Amino acid sequence: MKKAIKYIDIHGHINFPEYDVDREEVIKRAAEAGVGIISVGTDIESSSKAIELAETHENMWAVVGIHPTEIVESSESKVKSQSEASDTSFGMARRKNVFDAEYGIFEELRRLAIHPKVVAIGECGLDYFHTNEADIPAQVEAFEKHISIANEAKKPLMLHVRNGKKKGDSNLTGGDAYKDALAILKKSSQVPFNFHFFAGSVENMKEIFVQGGTVSFTGVLTFTHNYDELIKQAPIDKIMSETDCPYVSPVPHRGKRNEPAFVIEVVKAIAHIRGEDEEKVRMVLLENARGFFNIR
Repeated sequence: MKKAIKYIDIHGHINFPEYDVDREEVIKRAAEAGVGIISVGTDIESSSKAIELAETHENMWAVVGIHPTEIVESSESKVKSQSEASDTSFGMARRKNVFDAEYGIFEELRRLAIHPKVVAIGECGLDYFHTNEADIPAQVEAFEKHISIANEAKKPLMLHVRNGKKKGDSNLTGGDAYKDALAILKKSSQVPFNFHFFAGSVENMKEIFVQGGTVSFTGVLTFTHNYDELIKQAPIDKIMSETDCPYVSPVPHRGKRNEPAFVIEVVKAIAHIRGEDEEKVRMVLLENARGFFNIR
C-alpha cells in the first residue's frame, strides 16, 4: 500500500553518482517516511537521469537545467579529459560555452522540459562565488535561455543564485547576484520562481516576495542561527523545504551523506525557529510545494 506524501524535498540530487551504490534503498527510506522527492539536474546528463528516476518511481519528479557554474568550463582538467576522450582540438585550455550551436545543449533541454514528470526548469541562475567576472555574461545569456524554455513549457523556475565575495551594487559584474537575477526575471519571466538554498539578505527576500517569488531552505537551519531572521520574517506561504542532498546534512545527521528523508529535520527546524506548531508548518509547506510545482 502506497504511503501518503507528508513532506516534499523540493530540491535534491538523488540523481548524482553519490547514490549509485544504494539509490533504491535511499528512495525507499524516503517513501517509508512519507517524503516525495524532486531530483534536480545540473547538466543534460543529470537532468536525463532525474527524468529516468521520476518515470520509475511514483512519488518522484524531475527538474531539468544547466547549473550556472557549468555554463562556462575553463578548467584545464575538464578540457584535458575531453581531449583524451574525443577531440584533440581541446588540447589547450580555453573557455567553452556549453550552449554553443555545435552542441545543441538548449535544444536538448527544451525537449526534456516538456516531459510530464518535469515540474520545473533549473537549477539555473547566477553564481558570482565560483565564477570569474569575465564569465558572467555567459551565465546571463544561459539564464535567459532557461527562462525562455520555462515560459514555453509553462513550468516554474528553480534558481541557483549566490553572491560573490565582493560587495557592490547590482551591475552584473560580481555585485549583488540576487538583485541582478530579479532584474532579469522581471524583464523576461512569465512563470513562478523559487530561490533555492536562499542565503541572501532580508532585503533580498522581501524583493523576491514583491516580485512574486518564493524561497527554500536546507538543513543549515539546524546548525547555524544565520538564517533565523529570514525564517521569522518570511510569510509561511512563501517558503519551502529542501535538502540539497547529498550536501549540508542536518543535525542529527551531520558528517553523513544527506538524503531526501532528512527533509523532515528541515521542517522541524522551520517550525521551531518560527515558534509554530510543527504539524501545522508541515501541512503548509507541503501545500506550498504541491501548488508551486503543480503536484496533485
